[in-house]
Order: sequence, then structure tokens, then C-alpha cells
Amino acid sequence: MPYEMILFEKTGAVATITLNRPQALNAINPQMTVELHQALDVADADPDVRAIILTGAGRAFSAGYDIGRRPDGGSPLDARGLETSDFLKNWWTSDGNSTRRLLHLWQLNTPVIAAVHGWVMGGGFWYSLACDMTIAADDSVFAQPEVRHISNTTFLFAALAGWKTAHRYGLTGDHFDAKEALRIGIVNEVVPAAELMAKARALAERIAKVPEPSVRLNKAVTCYGLMAMGIGAGMMMNIPLSALAHASYNDERGKLLDAMRHGGLKAFLEARDGGFLPEPFGPKSREAKSSRKGN
Repeated sequence: MPYEMILFEKTGAVATITLNRPQALNAINPQMTVELHQALDVADADPDVRAIILTGAGRAFSAGYDIGRRPDGGSPLDARGLETSDFLKNWWTSDGNSTRRLLHLWQLNTPVIAAVHGWVMGGGFWYSLACDMTIAADDSVFAQPEVRHISNTTFLFAALAGWKTAHRYGLTGDHFDAKEALRIGIVNEVVPAAELMAKARALAERIAKVPEPSVRLNKAVTCYGLMAMGIGAGMMMNIPLSALAHASYNDERGKLLDAMRHGGLKAFLEARDGGFLPEPFGPKSREAKSSRKGN
């Protein structure tokens, strides 16, 4: 099956799916989303595939969902020119699909290992949480900066890290690094960036040694058990609350969209995130500190 936004490779018992928009830091657009979930289903249906690795090309796993302006000049964040009911409906549909796509990973029979590096942001961060295991390169930086333009977090973060930790980063959009991700329990292991794919493949091949029914059923024990205990219901609550967050257009977001309209995505991000520098972790922490020393 031909793909444009992802790469799909099968070697032995391991399928590797690579997000492949490196020029856009693997920002997730609608076509990438469709191709990713098609590839997951293809790999899951292949009896020879015993584990799946999900990773990203270039210098990022994923910068999150693509919020850049569309060819028609519009933005999914902009309510101007739309009826309130239509704006809410659009976001209800979008957020419902987004939540169900995360749960899709739990419903696969085949375990998915996220191998993340560089920027792991927004929707990319959510995919890393939804995977069965996550190995992070030591240069990984995680965040949900979209909350700064009125957006949602995911209940998976609180389920994995606890609600106080989820609030620390989900209510600020602050960056945190791979060591912090390991400390709070959202990754399994931190490895040197140069060893990331080798480590992920070694884990995948180790899983492949276990009899298939055991892996399939024990993944189900965990994932379906979590849904039965209420995490599935918590994820369903993400839909209406996320739609309300996305549809909460106000003057602050309007000013950010004006910055995008006149200066593009770079101007939007500078206006949104500039007041939060320095970040607690990652390159933007170091850049800000170096800049202050040079002044």
C-alpha cells in the first residue's frame, strides 16, 4: 500500500511505522492520521508481525497536530465567520475521532512500542502515551504547549503520571525532558539518541519470542482491564470537554490568530510561548539562559 506521509517497513517479525513529514517536524495532518491508522491495521492483521515500532523521521517524533493556516487562509482555531453551533460541532467531531484513534492502539492485538526523540509535543505526546511501551532518546522534550492557546490535555496523562503531575504540565504547557518523563512514569527507558532504534528493535524482537497468544491476551488483560476500571470512560469524557476547550474562542486566542495571519506560524508560536521562556527543561531552557548571559 503506497503512503505519502509515513514510511512502512517490515523486517522479520517487526513492523516499523515512521511519521515522515520531517520538514514540518512530523506535524500530524489529516492525511498522516489516515495513513498511520491504516498502517497499524495492516501490521496488526499480518500474522508474521509480532510487534510494531512507531517513530518519527528527522529531528522530532512529532510536534503535534498541524495548526498552521489552511490553503484557504483559515485556521481550525478560528471561530470568526462560523455559527457557534457549527464551530462546536466541528470540534466535537474532531475530538471524538482523536480520542477513538488513541484507543485504537489499545484495541490492536499487536503491541506498539513508541521510539521517540526530539520534540514530542501535543498530539505526538498523546500517541506516545497511548502506545504499549515508550522508549525515549535522551534528547526528547515533551509538552502540551497548545493549552496556551486554549486546548485540551488527555486523561491518559493523569492515568499514567497521577493527577498532580498531569496538572503541573497540563495546566502550563511547560516542557519537560526525558529524565523527567522517566521519573513521572510515562516512558519505560531513556537511551542515547544514537541507540534509540536499536533498543526499540531489541525490545520488539524480545516480545516476538513469546508465543503470540500470550502476548495478545496479556495485552488485552491490561488494556481492556484499564478500560473496564474506568480509564475508557475517562477518555470518553475527553470528547465533550476537549470540544468545549477548543471552541472557547476569546480575545486572547484572537490576538494569537492575528499574529499568525500577519506573520505565519512562527509569529503565532512566538506570541503564544514567548512569555513562558525560559522553559523548565529542554533546548528552550538553555537558549534562554545563554541569551541572558550574552546580554
